[in-house]
Amino acid sequence: MNKIKHRATPVIWLMGFLLAVVVAGCGSSGNGGGGATAQPGTVSVSMTDAPACGYDAVNVTVSKVRIHQSDDADENAAGWTDITLDPARKINLLDLNDPTQPNFALEALGESPLAAGHYTQLRLVLVPNSGGSPLANSVVLSTTPGEIALDTPSAVHSGIKLIHQFTVGSGQRVDLLLDFDACKSIVHTGSGKYKLKPVIHVIPFVLNGIEGFVDNTLPNVNVSAQVNGDIVRATMLNTQTGKFFLAHLPAGVGVTYDVVITADNHATAVISGVPVPTDTSITAVSTSGAPIPVVTPPTLEASATHSISGTVTLNPATDDETVLVAAKQALNAGPTVTVKSAPAMVLDTALPVGDYGYSLTLPIGAPSLGPYATPLPIVFTRQPSAVAGQYTVQVSADGYATKSSLAPVDISGGDKTSQDFTLTP
Repeated sequence: MNKIKHRATPVIWLMGFLLAVVVAGCGSSGNGGGGATAQPGTVSVSMTDAPACGYDAVNVTVSKVRIHQSDDADENAAGWTDITLDPARKINLLDLNDPTQPNFALEALGESPLAAGHYTQLRLVLVPNSGGSPLANSVVLSTTPGEIALDTPSAVHSGIKLIHQFTVGSGQRVDLLLDFDACKSIVHTGSGKYKLKPVIHVIPFVLNGIEGFVDNTLPNVNVSAQVNGDIVRATMLNTQTGKFFLAHLPAGVGVTYDVVITADNHATAVISGVPVPTDTSITAVSTSGAPIPVVTPPTLEASATHSISGTVTLNPATDDETVLVAAKQALNAGPTVTVKSAPAMVLDTALPVGDYGYSLTLPIGAPSLGPYATPLPIVFTRQPSAVAGQYTVQVSADGYATKSSLAPVDISGGDKTSQDFTLTP
């Protein structure tokens, strides 16, 4: 495996995946002075993805990326610049979850000359399912053989509209990175249907972030970078090395993140205050010789689990939104972090429109907290027993006000059901 270098290499990084769009202007290459005619620039588009919860594969087929100077231009307007994938490319978004791979979890969609100027709109065009096999867009579950059709709205066939401003200078190269959040983009219904509601973000293209190693014998490890309990980036371990890399993080002097590490049937570990001071800095929190949890006292200890479950009702009612449910834990003298977040399932087999069901399985063991410090290793301290098994449930949906449980839900003594919410605008 290639070692990740601590410097930017914009051309090589164009190896990547589907839907992450980042604008990072590379420096001007200079023929624009002295009143000379502006020279065309170059635009490249790549994609990446955060981990998708509960799926073995999430496939989408991309036919083109379109770019326009007006955010009001429709698909038939003049002035579009197209990057066409010929043939259209079927991409498993989950192949883009691991930035420790040689391609840094990026999918290069292509590049094109582009007139110097200011641009405000991109469109990602997907190929629709034809009704037969093979499927252009699909999900794969470990419990069900074969691919399951992923229903795509008609709008994605004319292009998923992304409003993002960037400027191409004379002779300049601009790299765009589309971050396709597969987990938040799929609406799962109780009748077994899967619908695509694309959630795509623009993130920095330059390579920076937080890296480390976790014992890769632990089951289903997830690592996230969080700010005030909100997940900014999440990733999985490299299954061979145990390495993780939380890439493309907003950076700056004084900017810090809480790194949250979870594994099935284990208590949570949190590293607080991890700095990412520049757009090219990579901060290590553990090494291959001392991977987490090889520290004293032990972290990510084995833990029994219980669940929190309930129903979320949307008013006004709809079955077409993605409802996210998060279990947050407040650490003693430390941050509040999200331990698990997952989309709720549309209950469309018997209940009225607008009802979603959820169930989150969570550890009841006390989490451990280690403030970031150098030299490594990070020193973790087990949290007081009063923190163990205590979770605040937060539910959200686009266009509705976010709600949280009024008091922490205590699962230390068993499962808690009927934790219900109604969301209104």
